[in-house]
Amino acid sequence: MSSRPDRYAVIGNPIAHSKSPDIHARFAAATAQHLQYERLLAPLDGFAAAVRDFIGGGGKGLNVTVPFKLEAHAFATVLTERARAAGAVNTLRFDGADILGDNTDGVGLVTDIVKNAGVAVQSKKVLLLGAGGAARGVVLPLLMESPRELVIANRTLARAQELADTFGAQGPVRASDFGSVSDEFDIVINATSASLADEVPPVAPTVFGPETLAYDMMYGKANTAFMRFALDHGAAVRDGLGMLVEQAAESFFVWRGVRPDTAAVFAELRARL
Repeated sequence: MSSRPDRYAVIGNPIAHSKSPDIHARFAAATAQHLQYERLLAPLDGFAAAVRDFIGGGGKGLNVTVPFKLEAHAFATVLTERARAAGAVNTLRFDGADILGDNTDGVGLVTDIVKNAGVAVQSKKVLLLGAGGAARGVVLPLLMESPRELVIANRTLARAQELADTFGAQGPVRASDFGSVSDEFDIVINATSASLADEVPPVAPTVFGPETLAYDMMYGKANTAFMRFALDHGAAVRDGLGMLVEQAAESFFVWRGVRPDTAAVFAELRARL
C-alpha cells in the first residue's frame, strides 16, 4: 500500500457545513480503503480552476454540491446515463485523461425508500412535488423501479410538463400543477425547497392516506413542515438523511468499487443532529 492516501473531496460554496468528510471517513475505515477526504471551497466563478488544481495535486474524485452541479456536468468528458438524465453531476472521477461525471442523488433516494424504509416503488402511485434540479435528478431512478404511475406536480405546470416530456419514453409519467392533484398516492416525495422556509407545498391533504409514505428530501433534527402536514393527515414520514448517506455510498462505490454498509453511519448522523 502506498504511504500516501488517495485524495477525495467535496467541492461547493459554501462548504463548511458539509457532512461528507465524516461520512466518507467512516466508509473508508469500514472498508479498509486508504484515502483522505476533505472540504474544498471554490470561488463562485472559479469551479473549473479549482478542480484542475485538485487533479494536478493528485486528486482522484470529487463530490459536487451547490452551486456547481451544472458546471460539473459541463466539465465532465464522460457522463453516465443517470448524469445525462439529471442534467447535473454530483460525483466526478478522474480516470487518466477522462473525467467521469455521475449523479448518485436519485439512486440514493430510491435505495433509502426501498431498502431502508422498506417501501417498494414497483407498481405504486408516486407523486413528485417540484420540477427543479432536485426533482430532475430522481425521475429516471424512480421510473427504473417500474411504478404504476409517476406524477410530477409543480407550481408552474409548464415546468412539470417539460420534465414529464423529457422522460416520457422511460415509463408512465405525467405532469400536473399542485392544485390539480387530489387523489391518494402510495409515495409522496417533496423535492421543492419549501422546507427551507418551514413551508408546505400547496398540495391537497387528500394525497396522503394511512398507507402513504411522505418523503422530504430535506432533513433536520425536527420534522419539516411537509412531514408535519403529512403526519396530520395519516401518512408515515421520512426525511432525507438516508438519501444523503446512500448517495454518498454510491459515490464511494463509483470511486473505489466497494459498496460500504450504511446503517451505522446513518445511525451516528441521526444521533448527532
